Amino acid sequence: MLKEFKEFAVKGNVVDMAIGIVIGAAFGTIVKSLVDDMIMPVVGLILGNVDFTNIFVTLSGESHATLEQAKEAGAVTLNIGVFFNAVFAFLIVAFAMFFVVKSMNKLKRQEAEAPAEPAAPPKQEVLLEEIRDLLKAAN
Repeated sequence: MLKEFKEFAVKGNVVDMAIGIVIGAAFGTIVKSLVDDMIMPVVGLILGNVDFTNIFVTLSGESHATLEQAKEAGAVTLNIGVFFNAVFAFLIVAFAMFFVVKSMNKLKRQEAEAPAEPAAPPKQEVLLEEIRDLLKAAN
C-alpha cells in the first residue's frame, strides 16, 4: 500500500496539480488586492465617492455609518458591497483563466498540426534495400 501511495504521490500530474493550487491561491490573493485596493476605489470615485465595502443593509433596521461599526455593534447585515467586490474579483480571475486556457489550446493545436516524422520502415525493408544496394554495387 505504501508503494502504491508513493507511485501516486510522485506522478507528474499530482505535482503539477499541487503547484497549480499554490499558484492559484497566490493569484487569487493578488486579484483580491487588485480589486479591493486599486480598481474599486477608482470606480467608487467615478461613481461619486462610493465606498463599496460600506454598502450594506442592516436586517434589524438599525442605522450604522460603516460596516465595521455595524459589526462591532453585533448587527446582522447583508454585505452587498463586499459581495460585489468578490464577484468583480471572480470575473477578473475567470477572464485571466480564459486567456490561459485559450493560449494552452492554441499551443496544443500547433503541436498537433506539426507534421510528424514518417515512421521508420520495417526492419525487413531496410535489410532488403541493403541487399538490393549490394547487388547493384556488385554488378
